[in-house]
Amino acid sequence: MKKMLWRLIISSIFFILGIFINSSNAKLILFAASYILAGGDVVKRAIYNIKEGEVFDENFLMSVASLGAFLIGEAPEGVAVMLFYQVGEIFQDYAVGQSRRSIASLMDIRPDYANVKEGDKLIKKDPEDVKIGDIIVIKAGERVPLDGIITEGSSMVDTSALTGESVPRDVGEGSEILSGCININGVITVKVTKEYKESTVSKILDLVENASSKKSQPEKFITKFARIYTPIVVGIAVILAIVPPLIIKEATFSQWIYRSLSFLVVSCPCALVISVPLSFFGGIGGASKKGILVKGGNYLESMAKTEIVVFDKTGTLTKGVFKVQKIVAENSPEEVLRLAAYAENYSNHPISISLKEAYNKEIDSKLISDVEEISGHGVSALVDGVNVLVGNDKLMNKYSIPYSKYILPGTVVHVAKDGNYAGYILISDEIKEDSHKAIKGLKDQNIKDIVMLTGDNKSSGENTAKELGIKKVYTELLPADKIEKVEELISQKSEKGVLMYAGDGINDAPVLARADVGVAMGGLGSDAAIEAADVVIMTDEPSKIVQAIRISQNTLKIAYQNIIFAISVKVLILLLSSIGYASLWAAVFADVGVTFIAILNAMRALKQK
Repeated sequence: MKKMLWRLIISSIFFILGIFINSSNAKLILFAASYILAGGDVVKRAIYNIKEGEVFDENFLMSVASLGAFLIGEAPEGVAVMLFYQVGEIFQDYAVGQSRRSIASLMDIRPDYANVKEGDKLIKKDPEDVKIGDIIVIKAGERVPLDGIITEGSSMVDTSALTGESVPRDVGEGSEILSGCININGVITVKVTKEYKESTVSKILDLVENASSKKSQPEKFITKFARIYTPIVVGIAVILAIVPPLIIKEATFSQWIYRSLSFLVVSCPCALVISVPLSFFGGIGGASKKGILVKGGNYLESMAKTEIVVFDKTGTLTKGVFKVQKIVAENSPEEVLRLAAYAENYSNHPISISLKEAYNKEIDSKLISDVEEISGHGVSALVDGVNVLVGNDKLMNKYSIPYSKYILPGTVVHVAKDGNYAGYILISDEIKEDSHKAIKGLKDQNIKDIVMLTGDNKSSGENTAKELGIKKVYTELLPADKIEKVEELISQKSEKGVLMYAGDGINDAPVLARADVGVAMGGLGSDAAIEAADVVIMTDEPSKIVQAIRISQNTLKIAYQNIIFAISVKVLILLLSSIGYASLWAAVFADVGVTFIAILNAMRALKQK
């Protein structure tokens, strides 16, 4: 850019001298020198592109228009075409650079090194060379290089680069810590759980770097438009230069060639070709700053047309932290809890974890055998020689075990022992504080339908839906049932409408993939979430969905503003230049001015609220 600026300054000096010098030969030499400095590289690119078969681009248009001006004796205007065009290019490069720098600021989360503990020594290593199971030490002020579990120490970590949240988080022994965060005050020792290429920071960088490769409809339209539009314009310019002098008595070739050259300059589609992709690039960058990772411009565009939003319940609208509230037993409550904890020992389901936490004693895995997880029902296991069933109503019905039905505000886990009902455990989940804000925000956005799907029992699901103000709720669903329901809801939307599904990103991966737009809630670090979803929200806040839709709508509005503005001005100046009311100077100002205004407008997409 510095070299280009110096070339333009020297070119401008030659241009001004050429205007004020009287000698015609000296004028021509100065204008030629000015032209070569300002536009030599444009002509070179045009020749190279013609050889490669890419004839009709902006380099070709500018070269023909400016060289044509020299041929008809309008050298000053030929130089001006190149000078103003290059000034426009500098503004354009600056705008794109600003946009890229904004995206690149996210790249600051890339860690430079990891302090690996080997014996009593700390060895600095490239994060890519650190293996799973290695122990790393993170000092105050250092960036966390890899995902892991804290084995020693406590601290506060700044997660703003990942989540957009400014409030630091407390972490301590046993806490999971994600790469890309900054350790604020304490020294912590971490056991690495993921290699660098699978770590959170690596996945975020990969998503952001590749997001611009998936184009939106407006971007695809502009690409197609430029391919068709430019040859047509060149054809019209040729007709303008040749036909009127042949059929109009007083018309001269120099007059109409001049008009056709003006026509060519105005026709350059720079404003469209640059500003529309820049709008989406900016929108993706603006969303990233808010902790919303969008995988491509196509998904950013789709969100603006959202008609139906479907939520998973557990871990999405609720915290997914289940607690045992009540144990009702035929004989011993302690025995019911023990059998449930043993049977669920090998499961990582939130309900299973809550049962083990409530039991809070060491589980002897030698006493457990023949464990069978029955999808959508529960677990069957042999515990110390006793046949144990732990699960929902469906499980009891499947094995014909008589029990009493309970309508309670939570999840009822039934326990049976050797074919006899032993009792039930009531477990409840807590609604996230942010969920109320999310549902209200979606209603304010006039979303046609808000739906909740859950595998929980009817009373638990309906109770959560009622509290949040969700009218449509489907309960006791298996993963396959969720896909069926989503298919059914997709058939209810309009042809151009979009169904968005928000899930926790692991069990909901198939549904995330099937929805028009899949949003992984709190999916940071989850392979299934990042793979299956189109949008990854890096916090557990459902209200970020409302923000994502708003960013999408704003970005789309900016892109269409640029399309309408650029085409309208182009058509007006094209008409004026074709009938002689717009000079080559006006044409240059129109082209550069439109590009500059469109780029400034596109850059607003970076500053999303």
